[in-house]
Amino acid sequence: MDSKRMRRAMVFIIVVFLAAFAVIAVANWDTVKRKLGFPVEEPVQEQAGEEEPETGGGQIGSDLSAFMSDETFFDPEVKFKSIESYAGRNVSLMMSSVAKDLRIMVVDSVGRLVTGTDFTVTIQDVGEYTDTDRDGIIYVDGLRSGEYSVSLNEQDGFRVPNTITTIQVRQDIEYRVLDNIEYLMLTEDDIDPEKEDKAVNGAEEDADGTENMELQFDNGSARLGIDVSKWNQEIDWEAVKDAGIEFAIIRCGYRGASTGALVIDPRFEENIRGAIDAGIPVGVYFFTQALDEVEAVEEASMVIRLIEDYDVDYPVFLDSESTGGKGRADGLDSDVRTRAHRAFLQTIEAAGYETGVYASRNWLNDRIDMTKLSDYRVWLAEYADVPSYDQYYDMWQYTSKGTVDGISTNVDLNLCYMNIDTSINHSKNAAGYSGVVNGDSGNVPR
Repeated sequence: MDSKRMRRAMVFIIVVFLAAFAVIAVANWDTVKRKLGFPVEEPVQEQAGEEEPETGGGQIGSDLSAFMSDETFFDPEVKFKSIESYAGRNVSLMMSSVAKDLRIMVVDSVGRLVTGTDFTVTIQDVGEYTDTDRDGIIYVDGLRSGEYSVSLNEQDGFRVPNTITTIQVRQDIEYRVLDNIEYLMLTEDDIDPEKEDKAVNGAEEDADGTENMELQFDNGSARLGIDVSKWNQEIDWEAVKDAGIEFAIIRCGYRGASTGALVIDPRFEENIRGAIDAGIPVGVYFFTQALDEVEAVEEASMVIRLIEDYDVDYPVFLDSESTGGKGRADGLDSDVRTRAHRAFLQTIEAAGYETGVYASRNWLNDRIDMTKLSDYRVWLAEYADVPSYDQYYDMWQYTSKGTVDGISTNVDLNLCYMNIDTSINHSKNAAGYSGVVNGDSGNVPR
């Protein structure tokens, strides 16, 4: 092909291209003007009441890009934001039973409680139960002993296993640490501490004004110690050790006075680590608001979980006090309270730890039947120069107004009359059997 013909062919191709471009531009003239910034005359709106023609979803008019400004063209609802939400979160059931009851927990693939959803479970031959408070836990009591089959009902947004889980419900309580108790343990970030942490020191109300607030070092064979909680704020444990303190009883947690939540003391870990690192032998205490034996076993199970990784030489004490008359357990009669206390103590003892009860003189006399708890240690709180409590006790909290180097607040001071062998790791029966009665500072066999 000569050069003249080639030029003609090129011109023809260019003309065809320009013609096609012109046709498209004319067909979309309003769009072109919008792109170039020229004003565009908007079409006259139809009068109200006129019916719009059925479109069947097709194109009307010459504007090929009109769908871009049509608000009804795209679905405004984003149904799924990710593959995970599209597929649904995997959930499964975990269950435990103390006696004639069933606690069902809905957990995700990494073992966390799934909250915020009203899951429903079906217990075969019993019925359906819904997590109405959406805390991930469904509790059923009043069951007969036997094997129960439980399944999780379908729930939008979740992948529910197509399986049935079975569990054996017991007739009588077994005093052992509950499986999965960790799911019931909360921090103060999860609750309202002002409503839940409400213990009232009965010994202060009963004090006769003769208490000794000084450190009592020279008291026969008794050892001088302190008990602490979050209320004592940050503690310099090396300074406490240098001040001559020989042991520390540390609060590990409490049951809420209002909701009954199981709450970890926010300073428990730093206190127990600090005391042990400073070479101070430790014990622990837990403030109870248990209404029955089942709740008492829960409390004891929580304590064991919290202390099992530490060397605990002194006993585990159950703190039995009022919350000012409005707490959930304040109105229990002596018999019910005593049974609950015994369930706690037996569970702690079954785990291999020395254990006992902390209470004021009047509380021990009037609110607990101590004849049924005679196998366990007694930690007496009585703020007097000489205690008037006329039964045996193993430890005496003689003031709440002590001062100790390393602690910025007033602190409880205690004398311990037990023979504690701190060479034995965690206090499995490490305490000796000695105590005092009627204020005698010597060791008296129990």
